[in-house]
Amino acid sequence: MRKVLVVDDSEVIADTLAMVLSAEGFHAVVAYSASHALNLLQAESFDMLLTDVMMPGMTGIELAIDVTRRDLVSAVLLMSRVASTSDLLENARKLGYTFEILAKPVYPTEVIERIQQVLAPSYR
Repeated sequence: MRKVLVVDDSEVIADTLAMVLSAEGFHAVVAYSASHALNLLQAESFDMLLTDVMMPGMTGIELAIDVTRRDLVSAVLLMSRVASTSDLLENARKLGYTFEILAKPVYPTEVIERIQQVLAPSYR
């Protein structure tokens, strides 16, 4: 069973995504902040990080760069409803990091499809 860490400062969104993923056979764990996500990622093994971009404190892109740099997950998928994230994504690209991004609102079928695509090379 593939293990996905869902990170969003909106508890409703994070919990809903976790329920959708669980219904599709994933083991979904929720964190409501980047710092909580980091603690979980250092304590447990996850196949994928699914994170909101705009969160208080550390952004989802900063989190994605950190966990990718430390090889804590094999795949990252970002979510955002804010158009200004393009600047943050460009800064990540300049540092050598490219991430997939889903536009919010995200739809359950789209999330599942994109996760399967992102995990496809290592999907079992």
